[in-house]
Amino acid sequence: MSRSAQGKTLNGSVLEEVGLGHEIIRDAIAQTYDLLDRVDATLVSAGVFPLSQTVELANLSSMIGNIFASALARHSNGRFERNGPHKYPDLLSTEPQTWPDIELKMALERNKSKGHLTKPGYYVTCRYVLCDAKGVAMFEKGNRGVTPYIWELRCGYLEEAHFAISNTAGDSGKTAVVNQEGMKALKVVFVDIDRAPISRRGAVFAEYAALVEAGD
Repeated sequence: MSRSAQGKTLNGSVLEEVGLGHEIIRDAIAQTYDLLDRVDATLVSAGVFPLSQTVELANLSSMIGNIFASALARHSNGRFERNGPHKYPDLLSTEPQTWPDIELKMALERNKSKGHLTKPGYYVTCRYVLCDAKGVAMFEKGNRGVTPYIWELRCGYLEEAHFAISNTAGDSGKTAVVNQEGMKALKVVFVDIDRAPISRRGAVFAEYAALVEAGD
């Protein structure tokens, strides 16, 4: 049975302003899960580890992001086209006078999204977790699950000031990370609170719970 988008959609007006919507988001998540599950089934049947155990996490994030961006374009009712790989932005508007281009950024668990350049514009950020076969999220670095689930999507406009530049050793060149103010500027449009990598006793979890309770 195919997995669905098991979470709460929020802030519909934010999505509608950029040409997306709750139905588009849910359909794109479901298709992303379906494609990832098919890949894993093929790998396992061939005696290979699932995708999340075959590639490095950075590459896994990139793969999920590419699949999700393509799924968003497919379910966007013709409003967007998928840009080429490694090209900015990920989603090209077919009606630039009505809808903006959109860049998609992926991150694992509670990590902040990052890229190589500060590029002001409209963004959808996607954060995911790895779960066991029953869909239970596993967050320990040495004991993560194998099945990706999207736990949060945010959407909005980022300015240059919303990025922090890093040139530290170990980075693959200059890295632009969305800072705390940037994350606040992006509105939560989807959250799977049951899989959120957040302490259930903390204030951050209470904020997400309040969002879910309040609805759209």
